[in-house]
Amino acid sequence: MPVTTAQARGDRPPRIAEVDALRGFALLGILLVNALMMAGPYGLGSADDPDASTLDRTVEGIIQTLVVGKFYLMFSFLFGYSFTLQLTSAERDGASAVPRLLRRSLGLLLLGALHAVLLYTGDILMTYAVLGLILITARNCSPGAALRAAWIMYGFVSALLLLIGLASLLMSDAEAAELDAELAEGFAGLIADYRGDAASVIQANLGQLPDALLAALLMDGFVLAAFLTGLHCGKRRLLADTGDQKARMRRICMLGGAVGLPGSLFMALAVSGPLGPRWAIPGEMVGTVTAPALTAAYVCGMLLLMQTARGARIAALFAPAGRMALTNYLSQSLVMALVFTAYGLALYDRLSPAVVTLGALVLYATQLALSTRLMARHRYGPAEWLLRAVTLARLPHDRDRSAHTR
Repeated sequence: MPVTTAQARGDRPPRIAEVDALRGFALLGILLVNALMMAGPYGLGSADDPDASTLDRTVEGIIQTLVVGKFYLMFSFLFGYSFTLQLTSAERDGASAVPRLLRRSLGLLLLGALHAVLLYTGDILMTYAVLGLILITARNCSPGAALRAAWIMYGFVSALLLLIGLASLLMSDAEAAELDAELAEGFAGLIADYRGDAASVIQANLGQLPDALLAALLMDGFVLAAFLTGLHCGKRRLLADTGDQKARMRRICMLGGAVGLPGSLFMALAVSGPLGPRWAIPGEMVGTVTAPALTAAYVCGMLLLMQTARGARIAALFAPAGRMALTNYLSQSLVMALVFTAYGLALYDRLSPAVVTLGALVLYATQLALSTRLMARHRYGPAEWLLRAVTLARLPHDRDRSAHTR
């Protein structure tokens, strides 16, 4: 049966349960990737770890295949979709949408900067804040124009990344191995910084921030394409009623899996598997370009699942975490910083990928339980409340009618 949304009190419109559940599901993928990246310098094949066991390489390969590059795009798609809900909310409240959205972008930018400097350089909030300005500019475009722009952006960036991958094949195996070794030379200092003290942790984050921003710049085209796809779907209200889209969603699942899964498997074999350092960059480029297909398959697969009785129960489990996704996202980084850096246990580069992944699953299960309890008593998570206060330029209160538009 389809997922139902709880009716809110008074004239407040109901939340879209599918959006909440998808956002909660995306949190799991984000956590699995970020945990391995925060746990040590060799995370997810960024350089070859000579001490990695077969189990560790297998775990990383599975996450490379099924998770890396997929769930941040799901988050980005939902960001674009929710943007249309914010526009509707402002119109319903008789308020101008642009000042609200600009304040929201500023709030995200400030939160993202603090997150990147203090906790994790792989922050996505600053990217959302900046690229969100493009959504504001494109707010009045037609659904068709948004989708065409998404395809153009995806095609351009994909061609660029594939060219980079092809060019890297000009390197010999020896040259690629030498580059890998040069990268690993700086790991000793990085490990010392993250195990040192709070000041050295911040120094390490600041030192890595330029590279992180450059990597984000290469991926911005895909984020923007996902934004625009979400904008297209939001303008057509496709997630508000998915019952008549079953055949189309099944086709997307099949096509997305057929395109995305082989590309992701090739990336895993190249980056974390046996193909060797020369294939790491081409593999990563192919995996990145095909990741949106698997993301689309995940989204449609979840939407189809949520139309069944068992899927509705799963959605009810994910939805509270999705309602407070920003709080959960930031708290994930906080917990991992306390575990891996000198803020707490300083276990950076001391835990295997298998152990880190198990710990991430335990953390996610804990967040699901806490989110269910919190959302049963409160309308906002702490970070959501703060961002909403910035967006509205006043303290949120119970008469706010548009809590579902976060």
